Amino acid sequence: MSTVESGRDAGLRHWYREQDCSLQNFVAQLHPVPADSDLRFAAEIREHVPVYDCRELRGDIEDASRRADLQSEWSTILNRGAGVLVLKRAYDDTTPVDEATKVFESIIREERETGGAAADHFANAGANDRIWNAHEKLCLRAPSVFARYYAGSALCAIAEAWLGPHFQMTSQVNVVRPGGQAQQVHRDYHLGFQTVAEAERYPAHVHAISPFLTLQGAIAHSDMPVESGPTKLLPFSQRYAEGYLAWRRQDFRDYFEAHYVQQPLEKGDALFFNPALFHAAGPNRTTSVHRMANLLQISSAYGRAMESLNRTRMCEVLYPVLLDRVRTQSIEREEADAVIASCAEGYPFPTNLDRDPPLGGLAPESQQGLFRRALTELWSMDRFVAAIREQAERREA
Repeated sequence: MSTVESGRDAGLRHWYREQDCSLQNFVAQLHPVPADSDLRFAAEIREHVPVYDCRELRGDIEDASRRADLQSEWSTILNRGAGVLVLKRAYDDTTPVDEATKVFESIIREERETGGAAADHFANAGANDRIWNAHEKLCLRAPSVFARYYAGSALCAIAEAWLGPHFQMTSQVNVVRPGGQAQQVHRDYHLGFQTVAEAERYPAHVHAISPFLTLQGAIAHSDMPVESGPTKLLPFSQRYAEGYLAWRRQDFRDYFEAHYVQQPLEKGDALFFNPALFHAAGPNRTTSVHRMANLLQISSAYGRAMESLNRTRMCEVLYPVLLDRVRTQSIEREEADAVIASCAEGYPFPTNLDRDPPLGGLAPESQQGLFRRALTELWSMDRFVAAIREQAERREA
C-alpha cells in the first residue's frame, strides 16, 4: 500500500483506534530490508540513516536524467525506507546561513523584549526560543539574505522529490539553549497535530495520505554534536499505519526512547524526513551550545481549495439563525453541527502562530470550534461577532 502500511490487515480496516495499536506489529515494521542499503547516490549509511554529500551531488542535480534518478532514490527512502536522510554540506558555503542566523537572532531578541507568544509544539512553553513564520519574517526583513539562503538547488530538488512541483515553503526557527529539555516523541503535521479523538475520526486512507502532503526538514545553523540534542529519530517508523494514534501511548514512547538514533550535524547540513516518522528534538546537555535549526515545513501544492470564501462573514450571518433554532429547540445538535461544518473553517491552519498560538502544544481553536462553543454557551450576537472577528484577525499574517 503506502509508507504507513503496518500489516496485512491494517489496510482492510476503515477506522483506526488508539486502543488497537500493537507495539509488536510496530516493531515488526522497523527491520531494514536489503533494498534499504542498495543506494546509488548515498555517501554512507549511519545507523540506518542514508547520508549524502551535496558537493558530490552537484553534477547529478544539474543533469536532468541523473536528477530524476536521485529524486527517485530520495522518495523511496522517505516512503518505504528509513524515512529520513541527511544532506551534508547542503550549504557548502555557510555564509548565507550565518547571515540568516544574525537576522533570526535579532528577531528573537526583539520578540523576547516585547513579550511575544512563547507557546511551542511538543515542548514546554518558553523552554526554547522559537520564531513562528520565520520564512516571511526573514524575507521581509532581509530579502537579499532570503534570496541567497533559498538559492540552493539541493533544497528544491528534495522538496520536488517528495511533493512534486509548486510546493509551498514555510519555516520556524528553533533554538534549544544549554540545559534545554527534549520534546515528546511525536509525528508531525497534519494528523500529528490532532488529538487522539480527532485523529480517530479520519478514515484509514487519510492516515495513509497525510504524510505525502508535507516534507519536514531542518537546516543546521550551528554545529550539533549529539550531546547538544539533534533530532531523535526512529528509522522506518513511518511504515506503521496506525502511528498517528500510537505515538502518545506509553509503551510506544518507551520503545522510542530505548531505540532512537541521533545524527550529529554541522552548520550548513540539512536533515529531511517523512512527517510520519517518530521523532523528537533531543535534550541539550552541553553548557555552551545554543543549538539553532531552521525547521522547514514544505507543503504540497494540492492542499488548497479551489475557491476563496469569506467564511467569517458567512458565520456572522448564520449564527443568529442557528442560535434561534437552538433556543427554540427546533434543531438537533447533530443537525447544527452539520450546518456549522458546511460553513465555518474546520481546520485551524494556516494561521499566525505568533498571535494564535497552539493550545496544549498542538493546534489553535478552529473557526468551527469557536462557533460550536458559542452556540453551546448561547453567546449573544455581539459577543460572537467580536470573538470570530478577533480570531480571524489573529490568524492574519
